[in-house]
Amino acid sequence: MAEKKEIINLLDEIADLLEFRSENPFKISAFRNGSNSIRKINEDINELVNSGKLKEVKGIGKGIYGVIEEYCSHGFSTALEELKKDIPESLFELFLIHGLGPKKIAQLFNQEKISSIDELRTACIENKLVTVKGFGEKIQQKILEEIKQLEANKKLLLIHFAEREVDKIKSILERIHFIKKFEFTGEVRRTREVYSSIEVLVLVEPGKTEELTHVLQTEIEIDDVSEGMIKSDVAFNLPLTIHIADSDKDFINRLFVTTGSMEFLRKINYSSDIHIAKSEEEIFTLMNSIYIAPEMREEEFFLLRRHELKLPSILTTKHLKGFLHFHTTYSDGLFPLEEMVSSAKNLGYEYFAVCDHSKTAAYANGLSEQRILLQRKEIEVIAAKNDWRLLQGIESDILTNGDLDYPAEILQEFQFVVASVHSNFSLSEDDMTKRIIKAVENPFTDVLGHPTGRLLLHRAPFKHDIKKIIDACSRNNVAIEINAHPNRLDLDWRNIFYAREQGCLFSINADAHSLENIALAKYGVTIARKGGIQPEEVINCFSNKDFSKFLNRKVKRKVETI
Repeated sequence: MAEKKEIINLLDEIADLLEFRSENPFKISAFRNGSNSIRKINEDINELVNSGKLKEVKGIGKGIYGVIEEYCSHGFSTALEELKKDIPESLFELFLIHGLGPKKIAQLFNQEKISSIDELRTACIENKLVTVKGFGEKIQQKILEEIKQLEANKKLLLIHFAEREVDKIKSILERIHFIKKFEFTGEVRRTREVYSSIEVLVLVEPGKTEELTHVLQTEIEIDDVSEGMIKSDVAFNLPLTIHIADSDKDFINRLFVTTGSMEFLRKINYSSDIHIAKSEEEIFTLMNSIYIAPEMREEEFFLLRRHELKLPSILTTKHLKGFLHFHTTYSDGLFPLEEMVSSAKNLGYEYFAVCDHSKTAAYANGLSEQRILLQRKEIEVIAAKNDWRLLQGIESDILTNGDLDYPAEILQEFQFVVASVHSNFSLSEDDMTKRIIKAVENPFTDVLGHPTGRLLLHRAPFKHDIKKIIDACSRNNVAIEINAHPNRLDLDWRNIFYAREQGCLFSINADAHSLENIALAKYGVTIARKGGIQPEEVINCFSNKDFSKFLNRKVKRKVETI
């Protein structure tokens, strides 16, 4: 038995090692194509292997099928192990460095005898790559930056992975009967997009503090015990600190302090003299402050000038009526249109706008003009059959010059347009800013997709002036996407504060490529709440009627939208 993701990773790793070893380019392409074919499969991968039907899938030849069958049956791959022979284990660290592909790694290994990140760092510091063909000073500096970021990222977890660790800890604490109550605090309570630690506050029955340590030692490896605190750095994928309160009042005050952030506490002039409050609301009252929601307790909160923008958000996933910006098998999605919409409908969504990739995104099977028409006909049939309000949208690539990648006569046929940057990330700040602003000014643009292009813990945002871009969105009545995928969470919550000050609207989108992805919208809501966003600021919280008004605010859509 094997998971689909395991098979994809296996074929990708084999392709990388084939390229590293300068094998036949056709063989390398075959494994890469095989990996892409597996990505598009909706059925159970093990059933397809066992029945032999996987051999009928385009891109899965006899050789690749044999590799997959062996892995599913035995849990290993002879082909992979053969390719790994005579390669130091430390060399595989280099494949984690963004921008350093198999060919360059092979060059470093064969010519420069570099087989680990430590050796590569030393070579860069000693300026040894400057004269190596294909590298030079700029690439050398970039490698150093990537190594630094990679090592920093090893100590961090994205929100959905941190959530799993939180659930494990919660399960342990719930089984300890003398814990009266507990609450996660610190970064977890503030709902950060990336976590460096987990903190939890517990209140135990009188005289049970020492017993708590003994019980926990049977569950996890404890590194340090001090007064009112238990620490474990190795039991979970993040360091854990358990704070122990000795009374209900102590619990309230410790909860406030441990929630932080430290910058927030400093700016709000918190004093440790405030130890008698019966609630967090009372603590804020004693400091002559309005109540500030835990998720908003960051330094950036103080950038907000208008009182109404400082209020806690009431936004939940239940407010989301529109399922917007999702992908299907028409481009790089894993499920057909009707199945995606049906699943979203079952989760409570009321209207839908499919946004498959546009023609420039060839890597994602972007839609040609002919395939746009085919999809439109299918939408009409599906919508009529199910009585759904289903719109044809598009995620249109923003070209280097700022144009969208269809002419006006094509764009006007879409009912919803998300404009996104997917290429040429290395432009200067000025050029990238102008490029995006031009796309925002396009009369057919409804939403600016994942505005900074970042992939958390993997790819930094491209260079840009986000305030100028936000200003353009405000001027042109273009909503800003909060892409809910945990790898993106873009727009960054730090910029939400400024965007709200400028009166911007937002679109919270799962950017779903599978049925499972639909549920990712909850992370977008989490980040929106961190910025204090209310339902009326989110276009996919609009009623059907109000969403139609938004769609027709600048150009009258040729296709009926009500």
